[in-house]
Amino acid sequence: MLPATFKLCAGISYRHLRNMTGMGRGEAVALSQKLRRFADPGPGNWISQVRRRSSLLKSERERERESDSECMSYVRQGEEAMQKSVHILGDLDGWKTETVAPNGDRVLSKVLPDVGKVFKLEAVLDQPLATLYTELVDNMESMGDWNPNVKQVKILQKIGQDTMVTHEVASETPGNIVGPRDFVSVRCAKRRGSTCFLAGMSTKYSSMPEQKGVVRAENGPTCIVLRPNAEDPTKTKFIWLLSLDLKGWLPKTIINQVLSQTQLDFAQNLRTHMQEGAPSVAVAC
Repeated sequence: MLPATFKLCAGISYRHLRNMTGMGRGEAVALSQKLRRFADPGPGNWISQVRRRSSLLKSERERERESDSECMSYVRQGEEAMQKSVHILGDLDGWKTETVAPNGDRVLSKVLPDVGKVFKLEAVLDQPLATLYTELVDNMESMGDWNPNVKQVKILQKIGQDTMVTHEVASETPGNIVGPRDFVSVRCAKRRGSTCFLAGMSTKYSSMPEQKGVVRAENGPTCIVLRPNAEDPTKTKFIWLLSLDLKGWLPKTIINQVLSQTQLDFAQNLRTHMQEGAPSVAVAC
């Protein structure tokens, strides 16, 4: 009944439009045909529309599943970096002293079968743990403002409260001995009792491909550990496990020197920054 009614309306409209000034017979016929198609789309047309809509919904669900799967992959990678880092730092044997700064900061190293050479910075900072955590995690993207070895840190994606994907661009060393490097990393922040951990490792992120003129280096496992200093709980024991593959043709002696100095510079730059009045908002990790 409904299609017949539309057809009747279409026929009336066609006769009426045919008599309208300024509209030719061909235009009136075309308009009438459009009305007929609207009135009686036929089984083939509406089935196609249903299939098309179903396909769109299916594609949307697939994209959601892929997104959830990707997020879970980043979470697993972050937890893996955390576990490896804690395992490495928990083994106190085999560490050799690389360098000791006049203020007592020191860098140690050891060679691991599946990882290569890793470095460990040990320092004591005057600020309480929560203040340092706020600066290193919550204010992470401001790191380039106070650390000359870093050009930029950008958070690409946050997954829950503990995991994030970041892009870091490191400055070239003096004399351009080591050119600019960048890293795409997954980071995981956890607390165990009074100790905070910030672990990370390299990952892939489709929206951040390799950049022209910058070598995409790899890191991990890496981990910063913050805990109250045993002698003075208002201060913080700062430990930084560093494992990097800078890529390129670089002698190991230069790499070792650059990485150990980078750690000492980081501690001193952070110390200076905090003393000069960095925000002191205490946020527990």
